[in-house]
Amino acid sequence: MTERGKAPIRPAAKPTSKALALDPREIPLALYLHLPWCIRKCPYCDFNSHAADTIPETQYVAALLADLEHDLPFAAGRPLRSIFMGGGTPSLFSGTAIDALLRGIAHRIPFVPDIEITLEANPGAVDEAHFAGYREAGVNRLSIGVQSMRQAQLTKLGRVHSTNDAARAVAIARAAGFENLNLDLMYGLPGDRQGDSLRDLEALLEFAPAHVSWYQLTLEPGTAFAHRPPRLPPEARIVEEAEQGVALLAARGFGRYEVSAYAKPGRESRHNLNYWQFGDYLGLGAGAHGKLSTTQGVLRTTRRRHPQAYMKEAPRESVRTLEEVPVARLPIEFMLNALRLAQGFPQELFQARTGLSLADLKPALDEASERGWLSYRDGRLAATSLGYRFLDDLQLLFLP
Repeated sequence: MTERGKAPIRPAAKPTSKALALDPREIPLALYLHLPWCIRKCPYCDFNSHAADTIPETQYVAALLADLEHDLPFAAGRPLRSIFMGGGTPSLFSGTAIDALLRGIAHRIPFVPDIEITLEANPGAVDEAHFAGYREAGVNRLSIGVQSMRQAQLTKLGRVHSTNDAARAVAIARAAGFENLNLDLMYGLPGDRQGDSLRDLEALLEFAPAHVSWYQLTLEPGTAFAHRPPRLPPEARIVEEAEQGVALLAARGFGRYEVSAYAKPGRESRHNLNYWQFGDYLGLGAGAHGKLSTTQGVLRTTRRRHPQAYMKEAPRESVRTLEEVPVARLPIEFMLNALRLAQGFPQELFQARTGLSLADLKPALDEASERGWLSYRDGRLAATSLGYRFLDDLQLLFLP
């Protein structure tokens, strides 16, 4: 790793005064689908989710497919490498609805033969027939939001499931033929005592998942927890137990490949890797965001936020907005993603995804190196262990 005071990083590329032309066909393409309904809004959740007793799934699937038509020009000649259905609680949708949705997408855009298709599930919204239907429809990866293995904490977090529901969800998933399972777990929960988060993690690993998303509870603006903050453990203890958790996951065969993502060999989330490598993705559904490359530059897309407004507007292009990312902002947009990766990124990826030269970032790269936050090895740039601890500060060095 880079030590403070070592020689500054010297990128191989020459400086450029402006972005070079991008070739979208050389940039991987993924699809994110936002299914916004849930049983009950959790107090820590800042996602675009809406509690509902009934879901207009047929109408919503039709809206998603109508919306997809607007973005087809961006997908020309580019097969989908992954699809991710997030929410909300996508597992509230029936297998029939998910099958109709995936068939409709495949009719419009080709899939690579080994496409990864992920669906998020809440243990409190699990049904054997639904899971079997998802698998038959082509879903081959499930992401189950366990969040805690203790009932008292699940209650504090406003979750609608119990610890028994989590075990049942994993069993149903396996019975339906899902081998590629991600389980979400949070640490730093309200009222946690010394060692509680590690005991939670050990209990979760008894389910033998292929992938674990282990992340710290944060109080996001606009949430119920932000309005009435719960008492969280001391930050020093949270940091200590986070480091212990990383060691525990490594000892159990999980490689850390991103800040909060740990996987068995070959089970890294291809969809999320595409985000972090600054790949392209279509974003469909209420409030969904997308990122698309053109020969002229990089675009960000946003859909109408409220589900009813989204379904009404989906047949018209007014359902979305497109905004070109200024060239000056491309470095920070790239680094906000790529520096999250434990192995960093090859330096040529920066130019391939932004059209810019790393040499243009020399002052920021040198400062990051001098602070011991960034390493350069075998043609790759990566945050050091110290850089990971100060990741926000490291990324902010690349602001325009």
